[in-house]
Amino acid sequence: MAYKKPTDYFDEALAQLLAEKLKPLYPDFDDSAFVNSIKAGCIDKRLKERVALIAEQLHRFLPDDYQASTEILTNILGPENKKGTGMFSEFYWVMPIASYVEQYGLDHFQTSMDLIEEVTKRNTGEYAIRPFIRKYPEQTLLQMNKWAQANNFHLRRLASEGLRPKLPWATKLDLFIDQPKPVFDILTLLQADPVRYVQKSVANHITDYLKVNRSAAQQLISDWESSENQHTKWILKYAQRKL
Repeated sequence: MAYKKPTDYFDEALAQLLAEKLKPLYPDFDDSAFVNSIKAGCIDKRLKERVALIAEQLHRFLPDDYQASTEILTNILGPENKKGTGMFSEFYWVMPIASYVEQYGLDHFQTSMDLIEEVTKRNTGEYAIRPFIRKYPEQTLLQMNKWAQANNFHLRRLASEGLRPKLPWATKLDLFIDQPKPVFDILTLLQADPVRYVQKSVANHITDYLKVNRSAAQQLISDWESSENQHTKWILKYAQRKL
């Protein structure tokens, strides 16, 4: 069996998968044209370019009304991911939906937050959320504060991961670097999280701040070091592993 690169999953087959999910909910969906447009367009494109292409074609073939389109997309998502794995093996096909929100949802804050929430329960909304942080910093921080206290651990992770200043494969988020208190307040809500998936995000977030605002990060570490909580201790150890 030939090895498939990650890029290979975002091609005509994924377009066909999405079309099969969308057509019953939106009978006007031109599934054949949708699949053919992606088949022709994905040649020689890299992973992120293919994901963006599929999102563009979703926008082209779904209703012009963003609210109506997000309702359709929400309804194809299926069962939530109950594990800390599988985002990119079982739910990789959700990535273009997150890209759709990122590209076309910026003028529809709450509708987009609702869809990012549902995407995150299966894949990840950490990239889709970043344009909203830049345009609506106060509103988005309030939303992420709520997610940091959610029962769903995927949402708690998003509250940290989406705000990282140096999130891999994303543009730098420098909005809070000099004044990180709003972000650190959210991390503090997560400092004793029992789920390792969330803990790693918080730790990596602190590692980022050790690079971009070392004194603030060191103060946060100092504030947490008095904790006897084993989860907090693990986070601090992991965050400083490369020092």
